[in-house]
Amino acid sequence: MPRWISWEDTEEYDASGRYRLLAAHKSVQILYGEDVIWCAPDGVKVQKALFSDIDNDGQDELVLLCWKRGRYGKSKPVWVEKDEQGWSQHLFVYEVMSKQDMSCLDITKLVKPKWMSSYLGQDVSKLASNQKSAPYNRLWLTDLEGNVSSWVWDSWGFTKEETDISFVAFGDLLAHEPIYRYGLQNGGDFGFLFENMEDVIAGSDVAVINQETPLTDQLSMVSDYPRFGTPVQVGEAIADAGFDVVTCATNHALDRGAEGVDFTKAFFDGSGVVCVGIQSLSEAEYLPYRVITRNGARFALLNYTYGTNGIAVPNDNPHIVHLLEDEEKIRGDIAAAKEDADFVIVFAHWGTEYEQEPDQFQKKWAQVFLDSGVDILIGTHPHIMQPYEVLEDNDGHRMLVYYSLGNYISAQPQKSCVKGAMAEFTVSLTSDGYQITAYDLKPLEITWKDARFTVDFAQ
Repeated sequence: MPRWISWEDTEEYDASGRYRLLAAHKSVQILYGEDVIWCAPDGVKVQKALFSDIDNDGQDELVLLCWKRGRYGKSKPVWVEKDEQGWSQHLFVYEVMSKQDMSCLDITKLVKPKWMSSYLGQDVSKLASNQKSAPYNRLWLTDLEGNVSSWVWDSWGFTKEETDISFVAFGDLLAHEPIYRYGLQNGGDFGFLFENMEDVIAGSDVAVINQETPLTDQLSMVSDYPRFGTPVQVGEAIADAGFDVVTCATNHALDRGAEGVDFTKAFFDGSGVVCVGIQSLSEAEYLPYRVITRNGARFALLNYTYGTNGIAVPNDNPHIVHLLEDEEKIRGDIAAAKEDADFVIVFAHWGTEYEQEPDQFQKKWAQVFLDSGVDILIGTHPHIMQPYEVLEDNDGHRMLVYYSLGNYISAQPQKSCVKGAMAEFTVSLTSDGYQITAYDLKPLEITWKDARFTVDFAQ
């Protein structure tokens, strides 16, 4: 047998408190009171045993991660001539019945087979059950490389859950005059902005971009720096490209006044793109976050900006743009989001323009977000890439922070503004809840040829 096997001794009771499990010396017994009512079958060596309500009927089952000779049980597939003779790993599940369910007093029949697996198809070093994983219980299998997979009971047997959720996030979309002029002169088609990112966007479960400037459907309101008005066709290109989320709390959010915010929010809402960081004029109640669901996981998304370039937020619509200023209020926002979701992502429009390193304002707020339990923090506004890192608090909570993704696209003349980045990360369900299981930052580069701006991965 493999030397890597760790044989676990266990003593525990089922949820009813009636049955006691004793696992030792590669075997297991079930006791009812002082009576041994069941023992592991002959020829089966038990690596791990536990009680878990794996079929969610309100009554625990006995689950064994075990070894026996041969890959199959009494029956084998018709295409297999004979069973193998070596040791193979299996999952066995037994029903543990209550005594009142029995028509007789034969306690030896209180434990009966429910499901006997063939060879698992992978080497499992650890088996666990997380009975806090509402709405149903799961088994957690850890392979020899430390990868954890989740398995749920599906009528008759276990099914591996697809719990990975992939994200991509892009930086500032700044449609300066050369960019929107080209699009408007070519039939209002701005699809060229995303032509090299289509596969990446389509291949992710959630794609996010920062729409730096307000949209307008009035040609007379289309404008460049310092007060932007971006053709609504840019918003149409965002929706057509397949973006799921757009962040709009930026220093330019009020460039077209409250009406510009209202139009932008209404456009994205009507296009099926989740818009965070701003609220419409009709939304009188403060709505600090939006929740999206992917693969059963609930993600709370929050978006704040350091300011609005001196343009005052209307007194009668104080929530129209979410500001990064009231620490107590923002801590409350995050606390509410954590109650409502499995995972919290904050998008912060902050920092010093053209600075390669995060400033003290960013560091101060990053600590606030870490202390508040945020899982991922993504920054925009400096227009150039800044570092990314994983921060950890005193309790071991970890937060991935991208301080600045730089520009997605712009016509800014600074050489440093030509390169931005795409944040890429995966969130997966683990036995410790939803965790970041992979992350990266991929550089992007803006090119301008024949008056046409495009974005692609940097070489």
